[in-house]
Amino acid sequence: MARTRRPLIAGNWKMNGLKADAFALAKDLAAGVKQAGWSDRELLVCPPATLVAAIAEAAGGSGLLVGGQNCHAKASGAHTGDVSAEMLKDAGATHVIVGHSERRADCGETDSIVRAKAEAAWRAGLVPIVCIGETLSEREAGDTLSVLETQLKGSVPPGATAANLVVAYEPVWAIGTGKTPTVDEVSAAHAHIRKVLGGLTGDAAGVRLLYGGSVKGSNAAELLAAGDVDGALVGGASLHAAEFLAIAKAA
Repeated sequence: MARTRRPLIAGNWKMNGLKADAFALAKDLAAGVKQAGWSDRELLVCPPATLVAAIAEAAGGSGLLVGGQNCHAKASGAHTGDVSAEMLKDAGATHVIVGHSERRADCGETDSIVRAKAEAAWRAGLVPIVCIGETLSEREAGDTLSVLETQLKGSVPPGATAANLVVAYEPVWAIGTGKTPTVDEVSAAHAHIRKVLGGLTGDAAGVRLLYGGSVKGSNAAELLAAGDVDGALVGGASLHAAEFLAIAKAA
C-alpha cells in the first residue's frame, strides 16, 4: 500500500552546538536538502534555543525546517531561564519537541505539563512533537503498551489533527545506548499508538508517528520500513550532515 503520510526526519541536537560549527552544519544540511529537491519528505533540526534564529537563517529557502527542543506553557512572564513557544516562533521555528524522556526524567515533567506545552505550541502556531516511551523496567514487566497509552492520553490535548500534531515513540532504554527494539516491536508499539490516537482524534490515520532511539544511517531503512512508522526523531546522528542526510534518504 502506498504511503499516505509524508515522512518527517527530525534531528534533536540536545545540548550541543556553538554558533560557528552549528551554522556550518546547518549550511551543509540545507545544501543537501536543496540538492536532493525532496518534496516527498520533510527534514527538521531542533538546535538549542540559543541557535534557533541562526539556524533558521542558515536554512532559509532550502526547505530545511527548524524547531525548538522545549517550551514553557505560558506566553511570557516571570519564568527565568525558560523560552516560550511564541519566542521560538519569532526566531523562525515551525515545530517544538515536548515531553522528551530527558525532560520527563531530569525536570520532572508530567503528562499534564507536556499537554500544556503542546497547547502552548498550538497557541503560537507551532507543531508539537509529543514524545512518549517506556523505560527498560517497564518493558521487562510487559507494560510497554499500557505506558504508551497512559502517556499519550495524558499528553495529547483535545483538538489534535494530522496537521497540528506529531507523535514520537522513543523507548527510553534505546536512547543513546546503541540498542534498538526489533522491527516487529517498533511496529507493535506504533500500531498501538495509532489505535489509541483513534480515541483522541478523528484524524488519527493521518498523524505522523516517528521512531526515535539510536537511529543511524545503517539501521534507518529497516526501522523506517516498519509498519506505522512515518519518520524518525534522531539524536547524535543528526549532528553529522552525511549521517543525517543518509537517514533522510532512507525515508
